[in-house]
Amino acid sequence: MPVQRFLLSATAFVFTGAVWLTACRHSVDAPADVVAVQNRLPETVDYNLHVKPILSDRCFACHGPDQAKQQAGLRLDTPEGAYEALAKSGHTAIVPGNPASSELIHRILSTDPDEVMPTPNSNLTLSAEEKAMLLKWVEQGAVYKDHWSLMTATKPELPTVRETNWPKNDIDRFVLARLEKQGLRHAPEADKLTLLRRVSLDLTGLPPTPAEITAFVNDHSPNAYEKVVDRLLSNPHYGERQAVDWLDLARYADTHGYQDDGLRTAWPYRDWVIRAFNQNLPFDRFVTWQLAGDLLPKPTQDMLIATAFNRNHQQSQEGGIVDEEYRIEYVADRTNTFGKAMLGLTVECARCHDHKYDPISQKDYYSLFAFFNSNNDRGKVPYNGEAAPTLTLTKPETDARLRFIREKLTPIEQQLNPNRPEYQQRFNRWIAQQEQQAAIQPDLGLIGRYSFDEADRADIGAYVKAKNEENKRNEAKKKATEAKRGKSAKQLEKKQPVKRLTKAELWKDPRNAFANAVNDTLPARLSGDPDKVPYAVPGRFGMARYLPGDSSGSTA
Repeated sequence: MPVQRFLLSATAFVFTGAVWLTACRHSVDAPADVVAVQNRLPETVDYNLHVKPILSDRCFACHGPDQAKQQAGLRLDTPEGAYEALAKSGHTAIVPGNPASSELIHRILSTDPDEVMPTPNSNLTLSAEEKAMLLKWVEQGAVYKDHWSLMTATKPELPTVRETNWPKNDIDRFVLARLEKQGLRHAPEADKLTLLRRVSLDLTGLPPTPAEITAFVNDHSPNAYEKVVDRLLSNPHYGERQAVDWLDLARYADTHGYQDDGLRTAWPYRDWVIRAFNQNLPFDRFVTWQLAGDLLPKPTQDMLIATAFNRNHQQSQEGGIVDEEYRIEYVADRTNTFGKAMLGLTVECARCHDHKYDPISQKDYYSLFAFFNSNNDRGKVPYNGEAAPTLTLTKPETDARLRFIREKLTPIEQQLNPNRPEYQQRFNRWIAQQEQQAAIQPDLGLIGRYSFDEADRADIGAYVKAKNEENKRNEAKKKATEAKRGKSAKQLEKKQPVKRLTKAELWKDPRNAFANAVNDTLPARLSGDPDKVPYAVPGRFGMARYLPGDSSGSTA
């Protein structure tokens, strides 16, 4: 009877009260549902794997890295913030190894709506297992860790297994240890046909051929499988299979992605990635060439092609877009892709605010953004052709011919000196002859003859503005005159014939930039945006015009 009474009392205590978790002064009372899930928790609680997802989802909105959103002066995303006593209350959110002194534990276990965290107004709650996970983490020392991609990789110790004859390599030992922990048995060894199919699909993405199946099944040598792996690694399809994942990460596409999704010539980058895998290019070069291959000393063609990694973003051909708006979007895309591909971080959240999960501030984001904001490109790309800057690729036979030509020309060019007096004398005589022959015979039937050597004569933007204001005044004056004369006089007015402007009148407009040697009333005119018209660039022999457009510095 006393035993029964004791069991009934204990049962009532479990379901109506709380359970004492440990038998020391650092212990804490926890609800029965939290205690009930203790056996489901991992032996060692890891911050990145188990704790950070909980804190990020339920706590960081008010107690995370975004300083503008922090409440009560508490940060839970860093050990410094979590371990420090709060200025207002004097409480400490987390005391490593001491749940009873950790305010975080008291708040998540509280049933008082004025004390419990997360607050009822947040519409967020913690499950019993999540509470137990945080509790166990604090008990084990509340060890924080850097983001996984920022930590130095370490080689873990091999786990102990009971079935020591089954593992064939170290990875098998980790698999078997987990199976044994879960009370599971490993599957039987696959037959040779299944094994060949698996490794072929893994390494090349293609199933084995009948001939390959026959050869492997009939090969009874101890290293038959290893020979298959070596064969597949040397297969060109290996690079194609491995490149798929990287090309997805590098957002590779053969079209621009906007509007009518025009084609782009991006396949040389795709082929380079495939070659890099097939040639087993070291990873440091693989990354460096893609980020800054053009900045390396004497870059090879492959190094330059690799930099297309930074150009794989969407590009717009739409004529009505705001050029700078789209260019900034491209820069942001490069920044975001660099974060995911190279750092293992999703940095784009910090474009608008300090990151609420990863350790990146908005200032960090735009400091990184600045590196990718130095490319010479535009937001609008040409509807036909390729977006500058571009690289002309030649075939091997063409390269051989070019090398032959350069080898022959180099010694000849070294002998030539354009500044030699006899060259200058002959050139000056030729210039004088051309000037004497400049008069064009009218019977040649030419409409125009332009040298395009004139320099810019005036500020076109200022002229256009003044001309527009003059036209407005003249239009207002015309309307006022018509109003005085009346409607009948306006109807009787004869339409004046269009009068051809004289050379002097035409030449007042700086947009009429180039004189016509055949007909001085038909000058060549600069058109388009008056603030972005081509401007003169002095050359060795005459003038050229810089085109501030997609040609990125070309002249015409």
